Amino acid sequence: MNVTVLGAGAWGSALGKLLYDNGHAVTLWDIDGLTLAALRAGHNERYLPGVELPRDWQIEEDFDRAAAGRDCLVFALPSQAFRQVASRLKPSPAILVSVTKGIEYETGDTMCQILREQAPKNPVAAISGPSFAMEVARGIPTAVVCASENESAARHVQAMFHRPTFRVYRSGDPLGVELGGALKNIIAIAAGVGDGLGYGDNTKAALVTRALTEMRRLGVACGAQAETFAGLSGLGDLTLTCFSRLSRNRALGERLGRGETIEAIMASHPMLAEGYPTARAAYHLARKLNVTTPVMDEVYAMLYEGKNPRQAEQDLLMRDSKVED
Repeated sequence: MNVTVLGAGAWGSALGKLLYDNGHAVTLWDIDGLTLAALRAGHNERYLPGVELPRDWQIEEDFDRAAAGRDCLVFALPSQAFRQVASRLKPSPAILVSVTKGIEYETGDTMCQILREQAPKNPVAAISGPSFAMEVARGIPTAVVCASENESAARHVQAMFHRPTFRVYRSGDPLGVELGGALKNIIAIAAGVGDGLGYGDNTKAALVTRALTEMRRLGVACGAQAETFAGLSGLGDLTLTCFSRLSRNRALGERLGRGETIEAIMASHPMLAEGYPTARAAYHLARKLNVTTPVMDEVYAMLYEGKNPRQAEQDLLMRDSKVED
C-alpha cells in the first residue's frame, strides 16, 4: 500500500520503518525541517539514536503532496496538534489511522472522533498498546491492538502493520482502545511520583490495580466496553508505562516526587509527556460525566494546582475503606 505517516517523531519514524520493512511505499511528513533532513540521511538521532533507517523512502515537507493519492494516512502527532493537521485533509478514500494517545481538552474527543468529524466519509482506525518506539524500531517483539467500527478497515490496517515481531490484534471498540491508551499516561505520572517519594513495588502494584478500575469506570461512562480495559491498550499499556524506566510519563512523575516543579520539568525536556495535557482533559471529562477518579484527580492537582506530591499521596491513602469494585 501507499502510506504516509504524518509526524516523524520517535513513534512516527518507528512505524514508518515497520511499514517500509513490510513492503509498503512509505512517505514521512513533518513540519520540522531538521528532522526531515536527518531522515533523508537514514537516521533520526534525536528520537531513535543508533537506529538505521531506510534511505529510499519518501520525505515530504508539503502536506498536500504528502497526503494526496495515499491508500492510508497514519497520524503520529501530538494530541494538541491533531485537530489542526486533520482539518487540512481533502476528500480521498484513504484509511485514516491514529496512533496518538491523548484526549482533546476543549471537547473531550479522542483522536478518532476528531478524524470522523473532519473526514466523515473515510474509514478510521486506532492502534494502541504497550509499545515503546525504540523497541519497535529495533524489532523487539511487541503486541498492539487495532480498533475500528469498520471491520474491513480494521483488517486492512492489521495486515499492513502485522509482522512476527509486531503482533496486531483487532477490536471493534476504538473508543475503549483510545481511552485506555490515553488514560494510562496519567496513571504513569502517579506511579512515577511514588518512585520519587521512595515507595516500593507494593505501592505501585496497588496503584496500577486500582487505577485500572478508575480508567474502566470513566471509559464505560464515555460509552466504551468494560472488557477492553483488560486488554493490550488498557492493562498492557498501563503496566508497561508505570513500571518501565523508559516511560516519559513515569519519569515526569518521579521528578515531581523528588521535589521539582512542573515548570522546570517541562522546560528541561524536549519531548512532551502526553500524560500532562491528558490529565487536564480527563479531569474535566470526569467532572462532566460525574465519574469518581481519585488517582487522576490527584495527578491533575499536582500538575495544574501545585499540590505537594506527598500530600497528594497521603490524601489517596487516607480515603475511606470500601468494597473492591
